[in-house]
Order: sequence, then C-alpha cells, then structure tokens
Amino acid sequence: MTVNDVVITGMGATTPLGGDVASTWDGLLNGASGGRPLEEDWVDTYDLPSRIAAPLAVEPSEVLPRVRLRRMDRCEQIALIAARQAWSDAGFDLPDEQHEPVDPERLGVSIGTGIGGPNTLLEQHDLLKSQGLRKVSPLTVPMLMPNGPAAHVSIELRARAGVHSPASACASGAEGLAKALDMIRSGRADVVVAGGAEACIRPITVAGFSQSRTLSTRNDDPEGASRPFDAARDGFVMGEGSGVVVLESAEHAAARGARVYARLAGAGITSDAYHITGNHPDGLGQVNAINEAIGSAGLSTTDVEHVNAHATSTVVGDVGEAAAVRKALGDHVLLTAPKGALGHLVGGAGAVESIITVLSLYHGVIPATRNLEEPDPKVELEVVAGEPRTKRLTAAVNDSFGFGGHNVALAFTRA
Repeated sequence: MTVNDVVITGMGATTPLGGDVASTWDGLLNGASGGRPLEEDWVDTYDLPSRIAAPLAVEPSEVLPRVRLRRMDRCEQIALIAARQAWSDAGFDLPDEQHEPVDPERLGVSIGTGIGGPNTLLEQHDLLKSQGLRKVSPLTVPMLMPNGPAAHVSIELRARAGVHSPASACASGAEGLAKALDMIRSGRADVVVAGGAEACIRPITVAGFSQSRTLSTRNDDPEGASRPFDAARDGFVMGEGSGVVVLESAEHAAARGARVYARLAGAGITSDAYHITGNHPDGLGQVNAINEAIGSAGLSTTDVEHVNAHATSTVVGDVGEAAAVRKALGDHVLLTAPKGALGHLVGGAGAVESIITVLSLYHGVIPATRNLEEPDPKVELEVVAGEPRTKRLTAAVNDSFGFGGHNVALAFTRA
C-alpha cells in the first residue's frame, strides 16, 4: 500500500436484516428478507396501494437510552448506532476528558441522508395543529435537519476536521464515502467516519413513491416483492437503515496496527442533467461514474470482477444500470443486488451496500440476489442468484444512483 491509500478499518450497520453488520451479512448469505406487511393504521386511512416495507430488525429503543431517543430523529438515532459500532470495530474507544483516541483536528465525519428527519417534521406539525405552539419541541429543527445525523456523530466522537452531509437522494450514503476519500487524500484528515442513514417509512413518502409508480404492490408476498433484475419485478420495497465505515489513511492505520478490511481505491461522481427522477436513457452519467471510479483507483476494466448493483427492482432502472455496467466494464463482471433482501434504504443504501461489497472482497463470497427467479433477458450480464458465489476477488465496484441524476460509483480493492 502507498501513502495515499485509504483503507476501511471499521464497519457498523443497522438494517432490516439485523442490528449490526454480522447479522445483516448472515441474513444476506442465508437468503433472509426484511420485507414485512405495513401494520400502521395510516395504511388503511389513506388506502395506500403499497402496503409493505422493510423496517429495522432492531428498534433504536433497544440500543439507545430513552433520554437520547427523545432528542433525536429516528434517522439520527440509527446513524449514531451504526457509527458507534464502526468506531468500536475499528478498535477505538469513545473519547472522554482524559483520552482522545484520534486527534480531533484530524478526525472528520461524512454521513449523508436523502430526506433527513421527516418523522420529526410530521409529528411536530401535527402537534402544532392539534395542541398549539407550547407543545412543539425546541429541538424540532435540529431533529429534522438533514445534517443532523452527521452532526450527532461528530459531537459524539469530537470530530473537528470537518463534518459533511451529502444529500443526493439514493446516492447519499455512497457520496458520504466519496467525500471522506477526498478528505483523507487531500490531507484534511487522517480518519473519517463515513456513511449514510435513512428512516422515512411514513404516509407521505409511501404515497409519493406510490404515485410515481416506483413501489411494488406485491402486498400478498412482502418477502418476495423486491425482485432486482427479475422479469416479474414491479418496483422497490421501502426500507430503512444505516451503514457507517471508518476510513483511515493506510499510514495512520499501519501505525496503530489496525485490521484492514479493504481499500477504498477510487470514486466517481457524475450528474445526468437530464430528468428529475429518470436516468439518462443511454446511461451516460452511470458509465462515466464507473469509469471515473476505476480510473482514479488505477484499475483496468479487467481488474473489476464484481459489481454490487444499485438495482432497485424498478422496471426501467435495472435494465438501464445493467447496460451501463456492461458498457463500462464488459461482459465478465458478476452482479448482485442486495435490495432483493434489504429493500431500498434510500440515503442509507449506498453505505450499507458498500459494506456488503467490502465483505465480498474480505471473505471471497458474493451474496445471491434474492427473489431472482426468471432473469430479465434484457439484462445481458450474469447476476448471482440462488446461492452465494465463492470467488476470490481483486476489485469490486458499488453503484449508487439517485433522483436528480446523481451517480456515484465506488471502487474497492482487496487489502
């Protein structure tokens, strides 16, 4: 490894498959699903066409004390939970008055979210309408602001090198890692805690996605509803979750004898400038993001053997992404799509799926794409399905794309 290398030394997550990285990974390998029927009263109240979702497997109330819960939106809660796990996994203690495990001036945070704190916004608005001003929490704005997750993590860890909160829809978590890579390579920080979080399974978001015809209505089969690359797919399943990693310069990690999972070798960020919800029909932005990621990593197309696809299970999106990957990398790559098991974690997706990509490199195993029974013939690449695929990988790419034309590709290599 060189001085400019950036490595992953810690990982944390809370997802529809489990309350940490290990349970999420085990769930993926064993073919579990986070899909569940939505049991909230508002599903019937608003007669929503999609009545399924992928909620957290472990509630934040089982992890954080009640006092902390009341002062944070659900999105902030899960970001903090994942960050604490990643920090501990990297071998760091929480800072206190006697001990700073990392120089605060050399420690940064970069955690994105697509929507922020809609739970707080809606709940406090209802309180204002029904009970008046005195019932509105003075913490309303800090709880609903999109930079809240990153801010809470920075305060917890005393990070002073800079705090960033990308808001690029479903690419937010991946962009969080890309920004962290820049911070370390530019010399602004030695360590950055990076990732994404989202918790927005609410009436307005479910209704909005339903109206745009992007949610699955396979309500009688919630576990089988998210079907990336399958010929019978009909939309995604709304999920929630957070993934956070600890990134360090290789020099900093080596000096403290840290375990290294993989290298974040390169990143590509492009924009389509085409449509507010649809990708460019020729996949130009997606292709360019992948090319930029592998170029900045010093890789060739033949080095990349695996792509962890964004693949949300929408009719148009999956085919377009497969075509873009094929154009950028060739026919030899193996795809997988974790959203078949996890649902779509929106701003948390790119971070959680980056962790899965890292674990594929670390363990030499590509998880199978759940619910892929009849591959769409328009997808002209092999997608791992049925059983996980054992394969010693050298390099892999994680794709993330978001409304607004955001494209982020991250290139990882085996340590």
